[in-house]
Amino acid sequence: MRHSRPLAACLAVGLTLLTGCSAASSDGAKGGSASLTYLTFETPSLTASFWDASIANAEKQAPGITVKKLVAPSTDRDAYAKQLQASGQFPDLLASITPSTFVQAGLLKPYDQSWVDANFLLPQGNAYKGKVYIPPTNSQIIPMVFYNKTLFAKAGISAPPKTWADFLDVCGKLKAAGITPIELGGGDPFAASMPLVGILSADVLGKDPNWLQKRYAGKVRFTDANVQAAVGKYRTLAKHGYFEDGALGVKYADSITNFTSGKTAMYMMGSWFLGAVPKDHAADFGSFMTPTDDGSLVVPFAVGGSMAISAKTAVPDKATAFAQAWSLDPANFKALIEGDGAFPMLKGKTLADYGVTVTQVFKDSYSYVTDQNKKVSAFGWATNDDSMPSGLNGAFYAASQALFSSDDVAGQMAKLDSAWDAATK
Repeated sequence: MRHSRPLAACLAVGLTLLTGCSAASSDGAKGGSASLTYLTFETPSLTASFWDASIANAEKQAPGITVKKLVAPSTDRDAYAKQLQASGQFPDLLASITPSTFVQAGLLKPYDQSWVDANFLLPQGNAYKGKVYIPPTNSQIIPMVFYNKTLFAKAGISAPPKTWADFLDVCGKLKAAGITPIELGGGDPFAASMPLVGILSADVLGKDPNWLQKRYAGKVRFTDANVQAAVGKYRTLAKHGYFEDGALGVKYADSITNFTSGKTAMYMMGSWFLGAVPKDHAADFGSFMTPTDDGSLVVPFAVGGSMAISAKTAVPDKATAFAQAWSLDPANFKALIEGDGAFPMLKGKTLADYGVTVTQVFKDSYSYVTDQNKKVSAFGWATNDDSMPSGLNGAFYAASQALFSSDDVAGQMAKLDSAWDAATK
């Protein structure tokens, strides 16, 4: 459920993580009742009714627990959790936050590793410094390049591109045919960054999967020539008019509608878009990875999960029992697979075991997860040791929007280096 950050709008700056009590209440007896607070979020796929039903089901599996749902006012749950902490109301449970942001402040409790090992395909998939703070229940590819097969055929394109040169050729043919090549949805910062996430994941992390760790060590920088060359590809797309007119004013929700209604031919978005593929003409859509110069396949991968547990909760055993019950509930996976395009990561399961109905493009996309291929951390979306410093996502999104209309690649990368250095002091 990691997209859940659109998952990741800019982090608020300047909020201090204060030490404080969690919001749980208990009658004091280990086996007694407890009331927990759970920070959630809502999207068109993960609605209020989804959360209500999933909480009720987990309460049945963990008797003696009642849960109060808190809903983040925006998709930036990290920032809202910080606000709650600053006011002494840090939740007992938190959905799809960035662990590194809170672990460093001693605010999260790790899960028992034996439980994680027993239940998940990639037990360390989103581990942070060797410990698991969010169960690795699902995965996503961020981004994929979704395309409209009908519009490709109209422009005389018989197959998706494999190299970057092919990709530019496809964009040119589409534009020449009067078809807008790429949907952007740049009015929402995270959506504006998607092409850049794909390119950096493919060109930088594809060649050096440890680049982010090297950036922490000060061995590489955003102003390095290879990074600037990758970012320059995004500028090329913008300068050639391959995005729709006024793309920076298009909201994320509208970008989905634009693409699914056939107004644009391609859409670079996280695999959660699969939940929005229209069932009545799903056969019109396919997917591929951001092409590389040499045609090698690089899959920008992010292992997501369910909920983090507060280290400050007054009832850690109760909070853990609820979190484990929620994380293993097949009904939750069904909703996440069908509505949010999540790729499940439970051991010993196939798609059929969840009783789901999915499109062919979902099945084809899921094969990138199950196949042996080169998977790298999705740039800016990892929740493991490759996660960017707190606050960097906001700077990254700002650079993405600025580079839509500015040729100053070096200047924008220098700003990112400065923001990184400031965040890691």
